[in-house]
Amino acid sequence: MIFGKKARTVAGLDIGASSIKLVKLEERSGSFALTSLGMRELPLEVIVDEEIKDKDTIIFNLQSLVEQCDPKLKEVAISISGHGVITDKIVMDQKSKTEAEQAILFEAEQRSPFDVEDVTMDYHIVSVNEETKKMDVLLVAARNEFLNSYVELITDAGLRPVIVDTDAFAILNAYDVNYEIDPEKVTALMDIGFDTTSITFLKNGLFHSTRDLASGGRLIYNAIMKEFRINQELATKTIKGEMGTSIDQDMLRATVVTASEELISGLEVAFSYFKSTAKVPQVDWIALSGGGALIPFLPEFIQTKLNVPIEIANPLRNIEYDPDIFKNVQPDKIAPLLTVSVGLASRKAK
Repeated sequence: MIFGKKARTVAGLDIGASSIKLVKLEERSGSFALTSLGMRELPLEVIVDEEIKDKDTIIFNLQSLVEQCDPKLKEVAISISGHGVITDKIVMDQKSKTEAEQAILFEAEQRSPFDVEDVTMDYHIVSVNEETKKMDVLLVAARNEFLNSYVELITDAGLRPVIVDTDAFAILNAYDVNYEIDPEKVTALMDIGFDTTSITFLKNGLFHSTRDLASGGRLIYNAIMKEFRINQELATKTIKGEMGTSIDQDMLRATVVTASEELISGLEVAFSYFKSTAKVPQVDWIALSGGGALIPFLPEFIQTKLNVPIEIANPLRNIEYDPDIFKNVQPDKIAPLLTVSVGLASRKAK
């Protein structure tokens, strides 16, 4: 199932191109508390353009992370994104539950660009208008080959994926847990990963659409290594904002600006298309997460190019935790990296 049903809490597992993040939350009186957190860096060649290149290395790091966080852990929620996932929103006549499911899945089969036998499809009714008797339905289709590669990876690591979500909806879920959604504002939830950027647009306080871009921090990382002639370790520290005055900041700014041209171009197209289809004059603000939120000068550059105010999202904003327990991880410093895993961990499974 792409959309998990509510029941018990599970751990959120986010396998990205540059790192694995694991978050476990506990529900307490309607809110959440962080009970376990861990992150492991991955060699940058093990996942490239969403394709798993070195399964054994990922499994080793994943098992080490589980051993570090919670050796008894078995059930996890995972997410997928990118070219193997298609999302679409349709408006259809309001129907009973049984009739709706048949009609929705029929419509999904007509819209899917893939052969229906090659995909796993699911849906979620976003809203129902009692006056017009219409309902907004979100469709999700994931290519089986793409989906199965990640599910098998998790299974081979000794874990059981009980929820399979998409990055976009995990990000939306994390935002919903930590922020009050303003129906008066048009909001973009932007998560810049190493190879993929996910943008989820909210209008009237509800999900409107999502867009994945095949561009992220890798281009900036590669440019920094080349321009400064530094190794992978120092380049990684640089894009996390950990080098400070150790390198020339003017040169770093110029490098980030030049290397992010492809990303900016994709963002401009995505925002222009959204404003056209949603019939809105502007996006009011952006909540930025992912590794891109930590890259020096990048958030400010995006804000200038898109002319939209940006806030660095904090997926732990409303989540209780004892900083003394997580001294080795320092959640406050890596919070933007945890958005997907927090969104997954705040889901529930049967």
